[in-house]
Amino acid sequence: MTETNRIEYKRELTSELDVEKEVVAFLNYKEGGYIYIGIDKDGSIVGVNNVDDCMLRLKDRIKHNISPSAMGLFDIAEEHKEGRSIIKVTVASGIEKPYFKTKYGMTPRGAYMRVGTSAEPMPQEQIDRLFAMRTRNSIGRIVSNRQDLSFEQLRIYYDERGKRLNDNFKRTLELLTDDGKYNYVAYLLADENGNSIKVAKYSSLDRCDLLENNEYGYCSLIKATKSVLSKLDIENKVAATITPMERIETPLWNKVALREAVINAIVHNDYSFEVPPKFEIFPNRLEITSVGRLPESLTKEEFFNGISIPRNKELMRIYRDVELVESLGSGIPRILRAYGEDCFKFTDNFIRITLPISVQDGTQSAPSEQVSVQASMQVGEQVKILIHSINNRELSVDEILEVYKLLYKQVYKSKWYFKKHTIHPAMFDGYVEMTYPDSPNHPKQKYRLTTKGLQLLDSLNHNK
Repeated sequence: MTETNRIEYKRELTSELDVEKEVVAFLNYKEGGYIYIGIDKDGSIVGVNNVDDCMLRLKDRIKHNISPSAMGLFDIAEEHKEGRSIIKVTVASGIEKPYFKTKYGMTPRGAYMRVGTSAEPMPQEQIDRLFAMRTRNSIGRIVSNRQDLSFEQLRIYYDERGKRLNDNFKRTLELLTDDGKYNYVAYLLADENGNSIKVAKYSSLDRCDLLENNEYGYCSLIKATKSVLSKLDIENKVAATITPMERIETPLWNKVALREAVINAIVHNDYSFEVPPKFEIFPNRLEITSVGRLPESLTKEEFFNGISIPRNKELMRIYRDVELVESLGSGIPRILRAYGEDCFKFTDNFIRITLPISVQDGTQSAPSEQVSVQASMQVGEQVKILIHSINNRELSVDEILEVYKLLYKQVYKSKWYFKKHTIHPAMFDGYVEMTYPDSPNHPKQKYRLTTKGLQLLDSLNHNK
């Protein structure tokens, strides 16, 4: 292994080692970087003897000797290579550039930048330019409109992880502005606030037919996050297929990607607009929309390559403390692994993640004769009738209603009611699909059975 523009090796942590300089350089670098303690310059592993003590000293030096605060922008972890313990410091690019060693301030002696494989002093002209560009809408600087805040829920979540909040936690967790007032981070994490996250569920593909509108909030953002995760976990129904050898279960959405998408949307939402992210469930997809564009210094290519610039470093730090976030920059690659880049859409004001519902196709599902009788019996009677009515054809709503009238003596005066209570539930469960899925109100819109629906039709006919 050799050093690169994003990797720095240090043999050991000593009082003479200017580790702060390396951290500052990576904070100011658009891609962040990694510092390894216990690896020589030539890449040979020498190891670290007292790992716990070294990690504690590292955290203390980064925390107290760098400005603006780097808390939430770095992670320290022990790794093992060639039978020896080493320390890996992950540093994310910050949005409050320039970062500098507090002792020397915003001068070339305090501010550094990554050039090749080394940390070089930053020219004063560049320091001044970066400071002028520094974001002014950080939620750490916005004063909360309420100052009568309590944090018992936050204490509980820290206690659950064996981490006690001392009397100075408001300053330690950066819940205060420079003049000692509660900031917007504190407001979001307080026991009571006006922030609420919506989880909506539609029976139509276009937001016209609302089935549910749940709100999770007016409490600590961590509690709201856990509530949203629990709700979506319930909605993430598992479809089962029986084969001669095993029972194959497939959730609607990849569980790992779903969790990462939820946490990512909440932690990186731009709350300076005072608008929370929203979650919308449709018969064929889940849409997660968060407020805010990509950080100015981050391109789409860099974003997809896993480069992380936390928008709300204070929230990131706390979410890591309570173990809702594992490590810096790990969320996006996990989403991409399951759904690819096409699931992301970027605008000037929003970022949207669309997770399509997983429906097993012919190559994944068992042959139709293997669909279990028990599974078919769990399907509602109206869905069974609909499946028999459509059969192997493509029918409009009027044509389906005519079949109902002729075969089942059922008459619906309202097409809207029939679609909402019969067709849409069948679509939501993956049995029926539109012939024009991208245009729900297409004048020539018809409905047909999916592969899953055809399998169920065969099963129902077989079990007559």
